[in-house]
Amino acid sequence: MEWKTGSDGDWHRDLVEKLAADALVERRRARRWGIFFKLLTFGYLAFLLVLLIPKDWADTTMGKKSHTALVELEGVIAAGEKASADNVVTGLRDAFEDKQTKAVVLRINSPGGSPVQSSDIHKEILRLRAKYPDIPLYAVVSDICASGGYFVASAADKIYVNESSVIGSIGVLINGFGFVDTIQELGIERRLMTAGEHKGILDPFTPLSEFDRAHVSGLLKDLHENFIGAVKTGRGERLKADDATLFSGLFWDGNEGIRLGLADEIGSAGYVAREVVGAEDLVDFTAKEDPLERLANRLGASAATTLGRLFGVSGGIPLR
Repeated sequence: MEWKTGSDGDWHRDLVEKLAADALVERRRARRWGIFFKLLTFGYLAFLLVLLIPKDWADTTMGKKSHTALVELEGVIAAGEKASADNVVTGLRDAFEDKQTKAVVLRINSPGGSPVQSSDIHKEILRLRAKYPDIPLYAVVSDICASGGYFVASAADKIYVNESSVIGSIGVLINGFGFVDTIQELGIERRLMTAGEHKGILDPFTPLSEFDRAHVSGLLKDLHENFIGAVKTGRGERLKADDATLFSGLFWDGNEGIRLGLADEIGSAGYVAREVVGAEDLVDFTAKEDPLERLANRLGASAATTLGRLFGVSGGIPLR
């Protein structure tokens, strides 16, 4: 009996020790997971804090010396693009409003784009220059500054180019194709129904009437005159050639652009900051897409695509 009781005691003691050991392991495991999630939360909050810190935080807290602000205008000028008026104007406003900005360099590498978007940027430059008269704005041309790109540049105090830059193309166009004879030869009947006599203007499968040609030509002329007016206002007496040459839609290299008065000097962004402004440090104020917003947009697009597939639609068109 004593031996059996002793064995029962050993068995109970082993069970208690095992349970205690298991509890200790679980506690350690829970502690490790707790530390992990705390670090993860801390990292996430630190990431959000970095996104919310103003661009000029380092300058204002550390007393950094004056700098030259840089804003990039790159690519086609159009709504929803990198060089949209919203993006460029946001960068310009931030650059002018910064207390350490001594001058602003707008570096342009654009073949042009929307006349509306270009005009909006042009007008905002004029407004900011008037509001901050002590802060000059210099346009610096990279590879190309044509059409709408030059529309924007003409609002600057001065325009700097590289010898190999392409500049000019002061004109407006609408292009397309005509397939009237082609569909007739193929025996295809064009069925175009409109509400409005001229709603089908410029339809590629319909003959271009004299009215259509005259109407579109008048529209292009008005847009061209607006472009010419902006350039003449911005460049003034610096323009050296006659209107027929300058506003023909032709484009030239940097040296010829200077000779014609479309540009002022040879120089890069670094040269302007160092030699012209006297504040060699270039601080980039170009508007960047918020990474959280970009992620949200992608998630939103993915969700929309998934729902579209579930309900049998894609891009608003039923799948067959």
